[in-house]
Amino acid sequence: MSEDVMVLKKMVSGAFLVLASSAVLAGPPKDCPVSYEQLKAALDAAQAANNGGLGFDMWGTVVNKDGRVCAVAKTGDSLNDQWLASRVISAQKAYTAATLSNNKGSSHSTGGAFGFSTASLYGTVLEGGPLYGLQHSNPVDAQTAYAGNSSKFGAQNDPLVGRRIGGINVFGGGLLLVDADDQVVGAVGVSGDTSCADHNIARRVRNNFAVNHIAQGPTSEWDIDYAGTVNGAGPYPDCAGNGGSKAFYEGTIVGLTQRFQP
Repeated sequence: MSEDVMVLKKMVSGAFLVLASSAVLAGPPKDCPVSYEQLKAALDAAQAANNGGLGFDMWGTVVNKDGRVCAVAKTGDSLNDQWLASRVISAQKAYTAATLSNNKGSSHSTGGAFGFSTASLYGTVLEGGPLYGLQHSNPVDAQTAYAGNSSKFGAQNDPLVGRRIGGINVFGGGLLLVDADDQVVGAVGVSGDTSCADHNIARRVRNNFAVNHIAQGPTSEWDIDYAGTVNGAGPYPDCAGNGGSKAFYEGTIVGLTQRFQP
């Protein structure tokens, strides 16, 4: 065997070792606001409640403040008990909410942290809207998003953990998370039902975090805009029709606290 061939084989072997090592070492970032167990418990409880939607099983993802995945959970026992595509969508929603946000003290226009719910972006990105095209600005890293053994999807060692998949999502289900000082710590994203129900479930999940003093919502946040008065770009579609989603949200969900209580 020639010396050049031997060198090439060593280089290839080394590359495989690096890839294998990175896969083994991938884990939750050290600054995750929520653990897998906390996300799983909150998501299970939220999905079991009436959310004004289809009642389907759900995916949920929490990211840290720079958009890296901390945990991915699912409510169904089997992979296809919930829409498989919604796993990546939930991570995309969390990334959107975390990376379109501001700490307390960073803006003169708000007294605390500011965040967009993904639902609030819907009207702004339509043609003629003030953020038209935003949803195309940070494409999902497909190689990262779809990598790994599907038997681990939704488990504590989901292949997304520790990765940043990117993506900008503009319908319901993504919400910012901040700490007691109104500093951005991450976000939660859920997916698997109608987008209106996704927003409701995300609010229930964040309510669970707030009640248990795990993480909370920001002081100021653009919420889902059924009336078309929040962002000035048109109302959010009513998933139930005839105002049903709006009525359910206002009667059941909007009163759930999103902030730490004494």
